[in-house]
Amino acid sequence: MPTFLFDKIIFGPVKSRRLGVSLGINLLPTSRKICNFNCIYCECGWTQSKGIRGEKLPTRKEVYEALDRKLAEMKKNRQVPDVITYAGNGEPTLHPEFPGIIDDSISLRNRYFPDAKIAVLSNSTAITKPEIKKALLKVDQNILKLDSAFDLTVKIHNQPGVNVKVAKLIKDLQLFRGRLIVQTLFVRGSFNDKKIDNTSSEEIDAWLKALKKIKPSEVMIYTISRDTPEGGQLEKVPLKELKRIATLVNDLGIETQVSG
Repeated sequence: MPTFLFDKIIFGPVKSRRLGVSLGINLLPTSRKICNFNCIYCECGWTQSKGIRGEKLPTRKEVYEALDRKLAEMKKNRQVPDVITYAGNGEPTLHPEFPGIIDDSISLRNRYFPDAKIAVLSNSTAITKPEIKKALLKVDQNILKLDSAFDLTVKIHNQPGVNVKVAKLIKDLQLFRGRLIVQTLFVRGSFNDKKIDNTSSEEIDAWLKALKKIKPSEVMIYTISRDTPEGGQLEKVPLKELKRIATLVNDLGIETQVSG
């Protein structure tokens, strides 16, 4: 199935299912995805490079200048963003200047659109690094992935290129003391002759127990909405079912946002 890459540092603003009017920032190459996950549902396609090895990345200065120009243009045109979002072609926290870039974006946001939020979409793999955790705690929407409470499911769905043990991940997420949003993508189907389904009773029960421990400020629940790289073997989870799952999270006293 066709997938896509972002071809600029700054993209949008676009209407995001989860974030509203979002101005996106891509800290990774425009020619290919770099990520330490290889999620079977990723709209950017398969991961060709798990880490950064001599890759040409936008510098902190280049990101600053590009964001400065774009926000000035939007201010002039009275085009107000709800959120400035770090996402793009892979995992944004892999950029070696990520903490400084976050500081710059906060400064520019405060200058142009002080009511806009800053969001980071991350796969959670770098949260044990003190400088990354500190940067994530500075943003308004620290959105961290947890697709399952089972190691095997994460291995199949996310295909991590680093060692991910969910029990350890849950403990690391607890250390944010609620200053995070958990993001979970629910999907069904098959991949490499393996059944794909993180909506079973067993999966949901374990995931809810994890959320009780993590105590996030919010949970974002969603499913696939664009083409995926695995060849059309994955299926959307119906909105009605996503809302049912959200009700179970609400029963824990945790706010939810659902995107079908």
